[in-house]
Amino acid sequence: MARRVKTSPELIGGDVEDGYGKIADVFRRNISSGQEVGAAFAVYREGRKVVDLWGGYCNGNTKARWEQDTLVNVFSTTKGIASLAVAVAVSRGLLSYDAKVADYWPEFAQGGKDEVTVRQLLSHQAGLSAIDPPLALGDLADPITMSAKLAAQAPAWAPGTRHGYHVVTLGWYEGELIRRTDPAGRSLGQFLADEIIKPLGLDFYIGLPASVNRDRVAHLHAWSRAQLLLHLNRWPPRFVLALFNPLSLEARSSLIAKGITGPAQFNRDELRVVEMPASNGTGTARSIAKLYGSAATDGSEIGLTPGILEALKKPALPPVHGSRDRVLHVDTSFSLGFAKPAPLSFFGSSDNAFGTPGMGGSFGFADPDTGIGSAYVMNKLGFHPISDPRELALRRVLFHDILGTRPQS
Repeated sequence: MARRVKTSPELIGGDVEDGYGKIADVFRRNISSGQEVGAAFAVYREGRKVVDLWGGYCNGNTKARWEQDTLVNVFSTTKGIASLAVAVAVSRGLLSYDAKVADYWPEFAQGGKDEVTVRQLLSHQAGLSAIDPPLALGDLADPITMSAKLAAQAPAWAPGTRHGYHVVTLGWYEGELIRRTDPAGRSLGQFLADEIIKPLGLDFYIGLPASVNRDRVAHLHAWSRAQLLLHLNRWPPRFVLALFNPLSLEARSSLIAKGITGPAQFNRDELRVVEMPASNGTGTARSIAKLYGSAATDGSEIGLTPGILEALKKPALPPVHGSRDRVLHVDTSFSLGFAKPAPLSFFGSSDNAFGTPGMGGSFGFADPDTGIGSAYVMNKLGFHPISDPRELALRRVLFHDILGTRPQS
């Protein structure tokens, strides 16, 4: 994990409703023990905010405090928010999960992708986890170039036969689908902002606008390569071994663009301002929890129809050859852009839950059976690919001790 910073419990702000005090105790322990530099945790239940905590430092180097409105990059937790935007578009009839991607994006059909459905693409089954040749940073801000390069990719496996985590590409494919089907031709980040974020008064951005004061954005305290090598036992062994071969599917799937060498690069503003709907959402725990809390109730507040909400709750439809992930080399479960509870991580009170974790420890998800929307964010990146011990401790108190539901892992 990144540097250890001594943090006083006096730097903790926010509150919890009666009955949720144990969560505050765990959050305070995480902060004061040195496990965090800065972090926030929020929970909505049946549309009501019941937990809203923040603390530590927005920047451990300058000792700037983590404030109520501090924003932080949440890496792959972004995927769930992007997929909620897609779900809203589906609810409005702009596209269908069961239509072919090429119906909306004819150029996508090349390379043997003509039969790939939106559902398969969003479920990491399309075999498009890597971009060959690798992108340049300048490509990310050019939607025409991105569209052509994404459409030109050939699947790494026969679509629908396997699945493999689309670490960074999922968001770009979702973004092009939104751009192609939105009558206004907006990017996914702009669609999200106009149709969901601004109407609800939330703080979350895919592509950080110039109007946001950068002093509000938390500095990421990321691990070095040497530190990561000491903690590779936290990751699936076959995935780790493959990363040492830059030509492997696993390594290529983890590459964002040439010259981006690690998570600390996301402290650069040029990586904040472009849209990466799978990996660079910047926001507050409160906003993420609010979005998932809305989805966990009836979904109408953010524009989800009852039918689409039911679809998000349903179990994943596994590929033909089972649930072993072709990229991560563990059993995973994905549906409509979200992770579903699986042996690697059982979250929520039942398998109706859906959400996405992010590199370093962040996690946002909806639990429809309890009406819970939960979000944990931080700026000190941990080494666990999922269920970071800091987040897991908070989630266990919420679901086991307070709600009395199944164990969390």
